[in-house]
Amino acid sequence: PKPACMESVMSLSLQVCAQLCRRPCYCPWVPPHCPRGSPLVLDGCGCCKICARRLGEPCDFLHVCDQSQGLVCDYSTAPAGTGGTCNFEDDEEGCEVNGRVYRDGEVFQPSCKLQCRCLDGGFTCIPLCQEDVRLPTPDCPYPRRVEIPGKCCPEWICEAQDQHLLRDARAVSPVLPYPCQEWGTEWSACSATCGVGFATRVSNQNRFCRLETQRRLCVVRPCPALPAAFPPVS
Repeated sequence: PKPACMESVMSLSLQVCAQLCRRPCYCPWVPPHCPRGSPLVLDGCGCCKICARRLGEPCDFLHVCDQSQGLVCDYSTAPAGTGGTCNFEDDEEGCEVNGRVYRDGEVFQPSCKLQCRCLDGGFTCIPLCQEDVRLPTPDCPYPRRVEIPGKCCPEWICEAQDQHLLRDARAVSPVLPYPCQEWGTEWSACSATCGVGFATRVSNQNRFCRLETQRRLCVVRPCPALPAAFPPVS
């Protein structure tokens, strides 16, 4: 078969292609072991399997870029006669997560607990597991959230410990029929991306041992100063 010249290197002459592509193919018996996010593809001659080059990595006619990620070998900034760099074909911004490149606007799941979206070179994620709260009850005085083998999201379980203490507490105190065990969720992300915001959590660390929503001030980073054309806001 004729050599398969890639679209990203159409500027190369047929004579150069013929010099680089030899027939028959002589390939290693064992395919190369590629890093995460770099699939096995045919080289520029359509002969041997190689690891596709990723975003920002060097490339040339033989060492092709990962076309499944929309990458091509960009020779625009390379000196004449040298290789190029893997880049998006239309210079569209993307993001790289765990060795894989996602296009701008693409939705993906880096894990079963998160769903993310690539946006303007970065990415934002939302949790897929519910952050519900289970209150202690007489039949479940010690609720605990644990990881279950084979399941992605943690689940609540009831630990049957200190049952005799629970029975004694019911007889003595009808208001609090179980021992108070401190419990609380992690603090949430700050409500403001710049300037002063607040974070929240649910906790029973108070004098009544009751679950309540607590708040605290937080500052991720200072907000940029307003342009001189705008008057300061009091």
